[in-house]
Amino acid sequence: MVTDSTTDSPADASALSYEQARDELVRVVSELEQGSLTLEQSLALWERGEVLAARCEEWLLGAKARLDAVRNSASSVQE
Repeated sequence: MVTDSTTDSPADASALSYEQARDELVRVVSELEQGSLTLEQSLALWERGEVLAARCEEWLLGAKARLDAVRNSASSVQE
């Protein structure tokens, strides 16, 4: 069964937290793996999954940048 999330626009994903995007992505993958959708439904769900994966990556890259900044700051203080 296709969830309402497949009709969300990419802009809607930009408001999701990492956890929300990840959880929805897990649901998308689960639905696709069931293989019971029409081709059109599968494509729409795949596209939603791509948007969600990109949102997760944004969060992870942002977290990495924050960690790198803290590490650099800490190493500057120690010198």
